[in-house]
Amino acid sequence: MIPDLVRHTSVVAIVGDILKVRATGVGFGDLAVVENWDRRRSLGQVIELERGVVSLQVFSGGKGLSTQAKVRFLGHPTQVTYSPNILGRVFRGSGIPLDGGPDLSNEPSIPIGGPSVNPKMRIVPKNMIHTKVPMIDVFNCLVESQKIPIFSVAGEPYNQLLARIGIQADADIIIFGGLGLIFDDYHFFRSTFESEGILGRTVMFVNQASDPIVERLLVPDMALKVAERFAVEEGKRVLVLLTDMTAYADALKEIGIAMERVPSNRGYMGDLYTQLAQRYERACDYKGAGSVTILTVTTMPGDDVTHPVPDNTGYITEGQLYLHNGVIDPFGSLSRLKQQVIGKVTREDHSQIMNTMIRFYAGAKEAEKKQAMAFDLSPFDQKLLKFGDLFAKRFMDIRIAMPLNDALDLSWQTLAECFQAEELLMKQALVEKYFKQAES
Repeated sequence: MIPDLVRHTSVVAIVGDILKVRATGVGFGDLAVVENWDRRRSLGQVIELERGVVSLQVFSGGKGLSTQAKVRFLGHPTQVTYSPNILGRVFRGSGIPLDGGPDLSNEPSIPIGGPSVNPKMRIVPKNMIHTKVPMIDVFNCLVESQKIPIFSVAGEPYNQLLARIGIQADADIIIFGGLGLIFDDYHFFRSTFESEGILGRTVMFVNQASDPIVERLLVPDMALKVAERFAVEEGKRVLVLLTDMTAYADALKEIGIAMERVPSNRGYMGDLYTQLAQRYERACDYKGAGSVTILTVTTMPGDDVTHPVPDNTGYITEGQLYLHNGVIDPFGSLSRLKQQVIGKVTREDHSQIMNTMIRFYAGAKEAEKKQAMAFDLSPFDQKLLKFGDLFAKRFMDIRIAMPLNDALDLSWQTLAECFQAEELLMKQALVEKYFKQAES
């Protein structure tokens, strides 16, 4: 019998947005059309198979769903449209265009998910993605094929930082994935990308807070699959921006609870690490092709870095950027791949200037503590305080845009305004070449 004509009507249970129906010959992750008693239709996805009972996550939710519903399985998993024509377009988490643009129904579609990249096809990261954000480019370089989160808390301008990086990064294509965004945030990203002239090389997948939970789970897979194809088939350097991965993890938890699975730490399912790793491991520098770099936002409830989502994320990713009090924290942030590019594809003084600036800024924070406790300050402490003020104003504001070499030159100039050459404790050859030039 033709599968398209088969209707399954043996509904076992409806729990929240989960519909359970008896069926055979169905694959995990397959799509289905759920037709309610009033002829209204919705897509659903198979999320569990158990002894002839198929559990479907209904995209439109379980509200009003009847046990008289009919289910037709499509025989394939979720697919996403992929062609050069999707550049500049905005899609929902279901893959349906959201922007009212030209019809894409005749464009080719590809299944999402699949295995991660064969290690033999990966090459050692060796190129830098310039973001023009000094606290990233100078102190924690973003390297092609890196996977790195921005750890932050509610109320911080992490979306503004993410948008700025997307605008300024020297990537060929930007793939944006919004997870549980309020409308204001969605409008901010779309209007910003459009006004800054990068929407034409951007693809957006957006799940708003009012959209179905299951679409939230599909957004990262759609974004990463499209990024993978652009990198492999077109040889593009692709930067994937995802916000907020904590909303993704919360969606996993909500569905797990509806499925009556035994929760682990703080209500999250025991496979949280695996679910996150399957997405992050899509970052890759492909042999003979392009690359996929992943930059995400992970909010920390209660500013708790031991929360299951940031805690598991830290074991998967190659460092993190801490955004606190509106600035990128130079002490908590780390890029584990920066040594692959510093001094190799960047200027010879990069490593020395990075270490020296952070060393003096740490000294400035200590001098601030001494000043707050009314201790006597030495002349060198006064220099450190001056340096700390200049460092914060010239480098830490996330709104500052500056090419890397200009930032390095400004670093030398800042040092020259505060210290003598013998106080730097740097390589003499670099001091003679760059510090003397900054003084003059």
